[in-house]
Amino acid sequence: MRIRIVGTGVMGRGIAQWAATAGHTVELADAREESVTEAVQFVAGMLERAVQKGRMSQGDADAARERLVPLASPFAAPEGEDSAPALVVEAVREDLETKAAVFTELAKVLPETTVFATNTSSLSVTEIGARLADPARLGGLHFFNPVPLMKIAEVVPGAATREDIPGFLAAFVEGCGHRAVTVADTPGFLVNHAGRGLVTEALALLEESVAPPADLDAIARDVLGLRMGPFELMDLTGLDVTASVIDTIWRGFRHSDRLRPSYLTANRVTAGLHGRKTGRGFYPYGPDAPGDAAAPTAPPAGGDASRAVEVVGGGPDADAVRGLTGGSSGPGGAAGSSGAEPLLLVPTWGGTVAEAVAEHGLPAARTLGIDPLSMEAGRRVLAVTPATGPEAVRDAVAVLTAAGAQVTVVRDTAGSVAQRLLASIVSVAASIAERHIASPADIDLAVTTGLGYPHGPLAWGERVGAARMFALQRTLLATTGDPRYRPTRWVRERAQLGLPLTAPDLPTDWHTQENSP
Repeated sequence: MRIRIVGTGVMGRGIAQWAATAGHTVELADAREESVTEAVQFVAGMLERAVQKGRMSQGDADAARERLVPLASPFAAPEGEDSAPALVVEAVREDLETKAAVFTELAKVLPETTVFATNTSSLSVTEIGARLADPARLGGLHFFNPVPLMKIAEVVPGAATREDIPGFLAAFVEGCGHRAVTVADTPGFLVNHAGRGLVTEALALLEESVAPPADLDAIARDVLGLRMGPFELMDLTGLDVTASVIDTIWRGFRHSDRLRPSYLTANRVTAGLHGRKTGRGFYPYGPDAPGDAAAPTAPPAGGDASRAVEVVGGGPDADAVRGLTGGSSGPGGAAGSSGAEPLLLVPTWGGTVAEAVAEHGLPAARTLGIDPLSMEAGRRVLAVTPATGPEAVRDAVAVLTAAGAQVTVVRDTAGSVAQRLLASIVSVAASIAERHIASPADIDLAVTTGLGYPHGPLAWGERVGAARMFALQRTLLATTGDPRYRPTRWVRERAQLGLPLTAPDLPTDWHTQENSP
C-alpha cells in the first residue's frame, strides 16, 4: 500500500520507519523540505542499526530504504490515479487549525478514496473533521513514541467518520505488526486517560506528606511491580507535559473528582522543574547529581528484632502477617524477650491505623499499620501515626527486616500507598469501561503495551477480586469523605453479580436488539 506521512518530526519519522519496514511505500513530506531529507537519513540510519544488531537482513533494510519517497511538498498531486496514496497520516504539531489546514489542502489534490488519519494525542478527531469539507474520510490513528518499539496504536473514529474507516485503519496497523485498539473520541483517548490513575494519586499522596517521592516510587516498583515509579515517570516524560495532559483530561471530563489534578504541579512547572530535560524535577539530574538521589529513605535502625508482635484482627490478611512475623492473635499477649510490651500490627484495607486504635482501644504508641498488598513483595510498607513511639517504629522495622524484606515507613493514610495507587488505576480504567470508551480487553491490552504495567488494570483488579476491590473503594470513600474514591458502577456491579472485572458490558445498542434480555 502507498501511504503519505505529512510531518517528519520524531513521530513522523517513527511511523515512516515502521511502515516501510512492513513493506509499504512511504511518501515523506513536510513544510520544511530539509526536514524530509533529515528524516530519510534518520530512517536509513535506524535501518542500518537494526542490521548491525541482527534484527533484520541487509537486503530487507535496503528494500525498506528504497520504499521511502521524499516529496517536495506535502500537497504534491499524484502523477497518476495508480500513484495516489491510499492513506495519509498527518503528524504535524499539536494545533487544531494547523491540522485542519493540512487536511483541507490535501483534499484538493488527493482523490476521495484516500483515507485521512491524524496522529493527534490530545485534540478531538471530531473537531478536526468538522473543519473539513468531508469529515467522513478522517479518523484518528494515535501512535506512541518510539513508534517501532511501542507496538500499539489507538484507532479513534470521530462522530462523522465513515463506518468502514476504523476497520481499515485497524487492519493497516495489525498488518504492520502492531496491535490496534478502537477508542471513542474522548479526552486523552485510552492510554493517556488510563495513565492518569497512577500519577494523580501519587501526587495526592505527596500532597498529604504520606512519603517523599523516592519512597512512593519504591513502593510502586517493589509492591505493585511497575517498571518505573510515578515520579520517575513524570521526570522522564516532563512534568510540563504531564501536567498539561492531566489538566486537559480533567477539564474534558467536566472536572471529574476521580481525575482531579494536584495543586503541586503548577508551581513546579513555573519554576522549570520539568524533570530530566531541565536537569531537575522530583530528582536532580546531570553530572553533579548524587547517584542515590532516587534511593528510598533508609528506615530507622537499631531496633529489637526479637520483640514480640501481636496482629490485630482476623482473616487472610492478618494470617499472612502472623505467618511472616510469628505474631500471635492480639492484643493481650506476653511481652517479648526484651521485656517490652508487644508491638501491635494492624493490616489495613482501605482504612487507617488511627481508626483501628480508636475502634479497638489499642495503645497508640505501639500500634502500627502494615499494607497487606506488601506481604508478598520484597518491600513491606509500615504505617505510623503521630502517636506511634520511635522505639516501636525501630523495633517493627527490625522485626520485618529480620523476616527477609526491605521496609519503607510511611505516614498513616487511608489504604496505605500501594492500595491507593492500585485503587486509582483500577477505578480510572473501570470508568473508561463503563463509559464504553473502549472494551475491557482493549483497555488491558493498551495499558500493558502502551504503559508497560505488569497487568492490565481490570485484570489487575480481578487478581485482587471484584468484591475486595469494591470493599476497598467503599472504605476509602468512607474514611476520607473524598468523592475521588467513589466506587465505580463497573466494580460495584461485578462484585454484586459475581462477575470478573474483565467481563464485558451490555452492547451499546442492547435496548434495540430483538433478542435482548
